[in-house]
Amino acid sequence: MASTTANSANFKNYILVTLAYWGFTLTDGALRMLVLLYFNQIGYTPIQIAFLFLFYEVFGVVTNFLGGWIGSQFGLKVTLYSGIGLQIFSLVMLSFLNPNWAQWIAVVYVMVAQAFSGIAKDLTKMSSKSAIRLVVPQDAQSSLFKWVAVLTGSKNALKGVGFFIGSALLAAVGFINSLWIMAGGLSLIMFSGLMLPKGMGKIKKKIKFSQLFSKSEEINILSAARFFLFGSRDVWFVVGLPVFLREILGWSFYQVGGFLACWVIGYGLVQFLAPTLIQRFGSGRPPQSKTIQFWTFTLTAVPAAIALALQLNIPANIAIVGGLLIFGVVFAFNSAVHSYLVLAFTDDDKVALNVGFYYMANSGGRLAGTVLSGLIYQFFGLVGCLWTSMFFVLAAALITLKLPDPEPSKAIAWKAGDGD
Repeated sequence: MASTTANSANFKNYILVTLAYWGFTLTDGALRMLVLLYFNQIGYTPIQIAFLFLFYEVFGVVTNFLGGWIGSQFGLKVTLYSGIGLQIFSLVMLSFLNPNWAQWIAVVYVMVAQAFSGIAKDLTKMSSKSAIRLVVPQDAQSSLFKWVAVLTGSKNALKGVGFFIGSALLAAVGFINSLWIMAGGLSLIMFSGLMLPKGMGKIKKKIKFSQLFSKSEEINILSAARFFLFGSRDVWFVVGLPVFLREILGWSFYQVGGFLACWVIGYGLVQFLAPTLIQRFGSGRPPQSKTIQFWTFTLTAVPAAIALALQLNIPANIAIVGGLLIFGVVFAFNSAVHSYLVLAFTDDDKVALNVGFYYMANSGGRLAGTVLSGLIYQFFGLVGCLWTSMFFVLAAALITLKLPDPEPSKAIAWKAGDGD
């Protein structure tokens, strides 16, 4: 009876966390597309657009570093809803942007607003993914893989919907009105926090500053691989690809937003199906080190193939659309297995710290990819971005060769009602 009650409470908490993450993700995807397309429309260069996202990524790194400590000391409920509150603040702040300001003032203002959004994004993500570790027993690795994939896959699908919503809102009601609409919708999500337990993810002992750096070799290896993996995506996807579609191929706001939305939605669906597909066509066991090695080395060939196709003058629409579909499928398997492994290598009492450290590396890769996307596209075009992507993936693949297989302990997972 007690076990049934605990399972019911855990499932309720999982649903609440997931719904909060979904709501945030819609606005995060929409805001990225709004900022990118709006500032491209008013004449900003790819490098200038990349710098608009610079603080978003920089403060994501800082947030993931400190967010795990904050979550372990004050509980994941605090970090989750602090993130949502900061996103609302960022949206409202951006709505006061004055088009008559000097360009450098506008750039700095947007960078600061994006800094708050970056903090919000990584507080929310760290909290949500850490919470999954606390509602699934540590010896139930297959269930863990499934629920991590559900959260991650659905998040990316909704981020794709957010891309389309952002571009559609920009075309329909303009930049400022779009921001207010999103801030209002996200405000409704805040009320769900009243139903989560206060002590979720909180540990009683004090954490020294030195403990913020992971001492687990497995987590360190995964983090290094994650840096290059996500850098490989963002180095061509964040600035280079949307600007290429808009300026070189002449696509409209709706076409750019719609295409990127469909890509991210499909990417999320593949992540969602990854556990079933890997178990059906693999050994039937949860992912091992060879699983991530296979998918990362496979991914290495994809950006190289797209770059070669463009250099051989294959029609860009065919090379980009076809290549991006393949890249999305293979990258989704990589991301799903990564998200599982970081939790499989983590004990319950270190989940917030390890996940925060891991996603600090994720944000570092996104930061490097974002800056390089604008810089390389400005001087070498989309082909240069794609070759850089290939070298990033190769680095991630070589790093995973040092990864052992996970050996989960039999630790008891967090139960509803523990802590306060």
